[in-house]
Amino acid sequence: MTTRKLLTEELRAQLTGRTAVYTAPEVLGRAAIRYFALATGNADPLHLDPDYARAHGHPDVIAPPTLVCETNQYAGLPPDEDGYPGHTWGISLPGTRTVRGGNSYTFHRPVGPDDLITATWTLTSVTERTTGDGLPMLVVRSHCAYTSGDELLAENEETVLYIALAPADDVPAADEGSSR
Repeated sequence: MTTRKLLTEELRAQLTGRTAVYTAPEVLGRAAIRYFALATGNADPLHLDPDYARAHGHPDVIAPPTLVCETNQYAGLPPDEDGYPGHTWGISLPGTRTVRGGNSYTFHRPVGPDDLITATWTLTSVTERTTGDGLPMLVVRSHCAYTSGDELLAENEETVLYIALAPADDVPAADEGSSR
């Protein structure tokens, strides 16, 4: 019985410390804030009514907190093989399924329509573990800082899991050539 690992030294070296930066082509705008609020069922007038937002100490409407974290709205990336048009690390591990392991957000100030957002993603760690079912699992952790100019708006700590579909001895080798 072989015990092939998902995480090879080549894959670790190729991924750890990688950075991706996306800057929006224009400021966020009231329309994007309104559309996101309505699409998520958030009818808070802070997101929809400029006069209400001003009466509550803001210069204009403010975005629902997680809008800034939706990189797909401004990254300008083509959809991946699953149809997702946002940031991914392009990791391809045959014989695995990808699962969002979780996100932890920190918001530093409300985001407004005049903010020009830059998202700076850094891949912080790549480790391998074994699931409770004995399947190999690659754990990829990233940090994203969202800024407008030199001002930090929010941060996102994200974990993505690549879980083998079969025991370690049945998992095909990683396709290291397709990671971007």
